[in-house]
Amino acid sequence: MVEKGYTKDLVDKIRGEITKVVINQDGITDFGLTAILCGGHVLIEGLPGLAKTLWARCVSRAISVNFKRVQFTSDLMPADILGTKIYDMSKSEFKLRKGPLFTNLFLADEINRTPPKTQSALLEVMEEKSITIDGQTHLLEPPFVVFATQNPVEFEGTYPLPEALSDRFSMKLLIDYPGVVAEKSILSMYTGGFHADELETGGINPVCTSEEFLRCREEVEKVTVDDAILNYIVSIVETTRRVNTVAIGASPRGSISLLLNSRVYAAIRGRDFVIPDDIKELSLPVLRHRIILKPEAEIDGLKTDKVIENILAQVKVPR
Repeated sequence: MVEKGYTKDLVDKIRGEITKVVINQDGITDFGLTAILCGGHVLIEGLPGLAKTLWARCVSRAISVNFKRVQFTSDLMPADILGTKIYDMSKSEFKLRKGPLFTNLFLADEINRTPPKTQSALLEVMEEKSITIDGQTHLLEPPFVVFATQNPVEFEGTYPLPEALSDRFSMKLLIDYPGVVAEKSILSMYTGGFHADELETGGINPVCTSEEFLRCREEVEKVTVDDAILNYIVSIVETTRRVNTVAIGASPRGSISLLLNSRVYAAIRGRDFVIPDDIKELSLPVLRHRIILKPEAEIDGLKTDKVIENILAQVKVPR
């Protein structure tokens, strides 16, 4: 049994380690840790060089979990990430060679550069936390989370994520430039001896074991959600299906994800109850990849985030 405030204290320590190297991206860290604790996956979109991979490596080191990264390319095959069975001639039997997905934190770098056949190999593992090879199902050790990155500007030679896969991600986070002051601090880190391929040089230390990290879920289970909050979530998601500029609104999975993430987010903030502000803050990362705009709206330059912000302004906030 964990004491009240256990999640907040632990996340504060984890954030403190990550900010030693990844500067001025606290929002990304809080949302990412929220998704992990509610058993979700994270899609990260940003230009090259904004520390997407570095951030994921820092998270894995701070919470002491196994980390594997695969660069997704046009010739990547499902067996390259799932694994396969090979014949052991010495024992006259087939032996499983596990792929990189047999880990805790899996980073699919530039996921939109691999064909749909390989993208679809992630569907089962992201939903069921298991991998099936030759009819045999292998359960993965918790926590298991997929971090996937994609570039928002280079579309040549890419394969847009199908809606079924995109919807599997609990959140879509947008990472932007850190700012002038933060960028100077980054340069100072490198003049001080930091190397991105050696996190030890940044002074990042593990603050907990994976078991201690997962104990946060005990506190999350005690977070209460008022019926008015449930109505608020449903109203927001249902409105996404009625907006004139939207072709396809969020599904009930979006509502569930908003609920689960809000409970974790409240615990991270040191509360045992969800408030409307939690829902507001989470609506963009949880819903932005679940809404498809009409072609004419995209031609006019309308962004999904703007649609969600307009919906939040329209839906009555519970008191």
